[in-house]
Amino acid sequence: MLKAGIVGLPNVGKSTLFNAVTRTRKAEAANYPFCTIDPNVGVVTVPDERLAVLQQIAKTKVVIPAAIEFVDIAGLVKGASQGEGLGNKFLSHIREVDAIVQVVRCFEDPDIIHVAGSIDPVRDIETINTELVLCDLEAVKKRHEKIAKDAKRGDKLAIAEEAVLKKLEPHLNSGKPALLADLTPEDKHISKGFYLLTDKPTIFAANVKESDLATADTNPHVAKVREYAKAHVGCETTVISAQIESDLTDLTPEEAKQFLAELGVQESGVGALIRATYHLLGLRTYFTAGEKEVRAWTIHAGDTAPKAAGVIHSDFERGFIKAETVAYDDLVKLGSVAAARDKGLYRMEGKEYVVKDGDVLLFKFNV
Repeated sequence: MLKAGIVGLPNVGKSTLFNAVTRTRKAEAANYPFCTIDPNVGVVTVPDERLAVLQQIAKTKVVIPAAIEFVDIAGLVKGASQGEGLGNKFLSHIREVDAIVQVVRCFEDPDIIHVAGSIDPVRDIETINTELVLCDLEAVKKRHEKIAKDAKRGDKLAIAEEAVLKKLEPHLNSGKPALLADLTPEDKHISKGFYLLTDKPTIFAANVKESDLATADTNPHVAKVREYAKAHVGCETTVISAQIESDLTDLTPEEAKQFLAELGVQESGVGALIRATYHLLGLRTYFTAGEKEVRAWTIHAGDTAPKAAGVIHSDFERGFIKAETVAYDDLVKLGSVAAARDKGLYRMEGKEYVVKDGDVLLFKFNV
């Protein structure tokens, strides 16, 4: 299962958000730095309204949503790349995740300590990013030193790696993340083996006060985060209120809906954040639907039908014959597989078919 790591400075709401996202109280949330030392891990279901619709069509009581894993990583501080604040340990935790959710504090509250003494989301982002870039720069230099002799001897792999490292070093030295480096597809394939922190896809979670959630679009701190994210990291920003999400944890779905309505918002930020993170990881969903269960299965964008079948069981991929396929929208519009078949919208697809998000599939295989 792919992992998304929640990172940020101390006391920006990371652990509170983690507890809300995972619907647990696993992460200690306190008003002092480094209340999280070892990372907390929680499996999170991906909100998907299509499951309830498919459940009605399939007439089943069992629904199994897609899921990803969130990891709550302790707060980073300036100097983390040099070991400050147990930085080396925390940075190693970031290295193990597939994507980064960077929580940025966008609210004033004199009762909650800010490690830098004031609220400045851009400065906070740059503090985190600088430490990640410095750590990557050190890793690139060490890698270059390690392979230099092999490259001189004519080792083809070492030569290829050296060429990529020579592109990455000045890029990182300019303070830019590896993800934005001008690399060819072949270069990017090689760079994946360096496991650079700034090569991970990132999304920003702008954390606002409860009273500011409905008017977040006019929040100057949020505006600065969105502008910075697009200009310097090339990523999305999702607005959340970690405190509201924490409060919603103890409410029923009906109570939560009413509570949000009173605040002037339709949906909590967590649902949007989970979906955005899911797509950030390049993940897509296809469905199987029958009387036994309706289930969402997770694949990568661009996966073919046999690869999608292998997510269910390796035998399905190994013995793949064909995939009976109908698009979710077509199935919902017509109301049943039989009606979709009558209209010619229920198709047989072979090994080259690239599965689309929302496809409803039935695999035929022989082992």
